[in-house]
Amino acid sequence: MSILAIFNQKGGVGKTTTAVNLAATLARHGRPPCGIDLDPQAQYSAISGVRAADGDATVLAVFQRNRPLRELIVASNNGANIIPAHLELSKVDTLFGKGYNIVNRLNTALRAENFVDDTRPVLIDCSPLIGVLALNAIFACQGVIIPVSADHLSARAALQTEKTLRALEVVLKRRVPRRYLLTRFDTRRRMAWEVHQMLEEKFGLEVCRTKIAENVSLAESPAHNKTVFEHAPNSRGALDYDALLAELLADDFIA
Repeated sequence: MSILAIFNQKGGVGKTTTAVNLAATLARHGRPPCGIDLDPQAQYSAISGVRAADGDATVLAVFQRNRPLRELIVASNNGANIIPAHLELSKVDTLFGKGYNIVNRLNTALRAENFVDDTRPVLIDCSPLIGVLALNAIFACQGVIIPVSADHLSARAALQTEKTLRALEVVLKRRVPRRYLLTRFDTRRRMAWEVHQMLEEKFGLEVCRTKIAENVSLAESPAHNKTVFEHAPNSRGALDYDALLAELLADDFIA
């Protein structure tokens, strides 16, 4: 799969951390992806060292005036290209509604421009809200990675996210493959293992074998607008994201 959405209906679960660091490790392994930041908070963009001046430098321009995606790509400081976000992206729901042509707009643009090839995956960082932007990511993607921090509230959000994806299958006329990724995993905490067991019981082989451990370097790196590989390349966090990529490649979840 070449187009992956990083999505969960709960914030604070490691969604952007996963998008940024998975992009960085892909670049380190010779497959620099294109990241698309669809979260108006623009944290993915900031960590990548890219700031959009206004909404016209974001996917908003695709909706407003059919601007080609390729015109929006900016080189980041971590080896991956990115289409950045801006707070003005939050206008999309109000301006355009949720008709089929609107929620399928990103998918249409990606296909029309032959944006995807065998060497450059696309990673889409989503807002946790089920609005036009998140729906565009789901309609466009070939797979979804759902980060779940190892606590019970995040586990509940994972169940809700699964319900949302199942509900969309009627419209999509397909099942979007997914992987549930445990983040902030502390092996010393019983709750972490309880959440792990619950996910495996509910989702079976769709739960990643790799777990992203609770790690100081991983938590610190966004404050420096760096990936964990730039901030602490030998840290547990860096090793975990390298292991995640290896797993996804071995399972053909990333083509």
